Amino acid sequence: MTDWTIVGLAEAIRTKKISATEATREYLDRIARLDPKIRSFITVDGDGALAAARALDTDAAAGRWRGPLHGVPLAYKDLCHVAGLPTSCGTKTAEYFTSPRECTAVVRLREAGAITLGKLNMSELALGPFGDNAHHGDVQNPWRLGHVSGGSSSGSAAAVAAGFAPGTLGSDTGGSIRLPAAVCGIVGLKPTYGRVSRAGAMPLSWSLDHIGPMTRTVHDAAVMLAIIAGHDPGDATSSHRRVPDYAAALDAPVRALRVGVPESYYFEGLAPGVDAAVREALRTLGTLGIATRPVRVPDPAVQSGIANVLARAESAVIHERVVRERPHELQPAVRTRLEVGFQISAHDYLQAGRLRAQLARQFVADVFAEVDVLVAPTIPEAAPALANAKAGTAEDVVARMGTFSRLTRPFNGLGLPALSVPCGFSADGRPLAMQLVGRPFAESTVLRVGHAYQRVTDWHTRRPALG
Repeated sequence: MTDWTIVGLAEAIRTKKISATEATREYLDRIARLDPKIRSFITVDGDGALAAARALDTDAAAGRWRGPLHGVPLAYKDLCHVAGLPTSCGTKTAEYFTSPRECTAVVRLREAGAITLGKLNMSELALGPFGDNAHHGDVQNPWRLGHVSGGSSSGSAAAVAAGFAPGTLGSDTGGSIRLPAAVCGIVGLKPTYGRVSRAGAMPLSWSLDHIGPMTRTVHDAAVMLAIIAGHDPGDATSSHRRVPDYAAALDAPVRALRVGVPESYYFEGLAPGVDAAVREALRTLGTLGIATRPVRVPDPAVQSGIANVLARAESAVIHERVVRERPHELQPAVRTRLEVGFQISAHDYLQAGRLRAQLARQFVADVFAEVDVLVAPTIPEAAPALANAKAGTAEDVVARMGTFSRLTRPFNGLGLPALSVPCGFSADGRPLAMQLVGRPFAESTVLRVGHAYQRVTDWHTRRPALG
């Protein structure tokens, strides 16, 4: 089951090479055997998944096909409300988040034929890039146990990398799809702000939250995005723009595209091997006829600072009750990050929102007048040891979090689509990655470049040795 992609499994089910029930049972067996040491799941819905699979097999036998994901098992970050399953959001409280409606992205995937395997582990309240969780266990990196799995969509990335599901949903407020995708060696897409509805998912920052797919291949991410994207009356920020056929556009020529390389900031302070891996990926893109050139971008530190003000103020409001009434239930670093939000003035919050909009317009007008896609490292270092990431005071951990997510956070403030793609390994075998960033709603372009890269490289085909 570790070799299945979403596209491959869907085709195998449609051509009767395997049934939905057989595929689901194999995934559940693998989860039962190996997840106790990975801890990617909080809730496994074995009975529900098998019942759904049998119903889909009955439909298939009668010639009734639900959609492009008919019979494909998926799993979802535990901030997505799914009917009949608890939503802890990584906290001690099983039913921390409730909603009058299911997560729209989950509903759309189910309507396309997907089967729900269960809910995935995450950093508590989506506040942390390392995947540690005192309540449900630290999610282990499948490539190197004892090392971070990234966060906050830690279980979502680890489950795909470990072969527990061919695809998952994650959320990204400051890098929480791309960081775990990068350190676990899979693909993670943060779509344009508003491209995918967030209705039915616990918010962390309504100005910055994104829902997106996490998969083995760019092709799979394109298939999932086409299903979950589009306007939703339940989310006033969701866009009315038409949803393209992302998968159909993957094989369009890339030769005329221009890639920009932001030399300052993004290529500074990198661990050995990261710079070399991304530079080699850029050379590979050049062999495809893509023109690469240095490009100057507005100071990312300013963009990150504005995003931090918005995220801290909004998350403090959203989670005020647990911080005020049950602070002892929260991990120290999570509590520390939330409490900072109470100190932000209305003036600073409103100014941040105004400046964010101005900077986003300026960035798009200036940078994307010269290039079609930006390429930068996703992570400044390969997955660090969990013990090192968690060491010291809460303030030490929070500072370390900021350093680890410094390359992804600016693009949340800008609301731009950003795709993390595996591009190598460290000397000791930990995954490395680059992120491809495009204009607003230019997911087709970044997916096309990522797909072209994967067609001539094999980083995404390698699997961790779990047994």
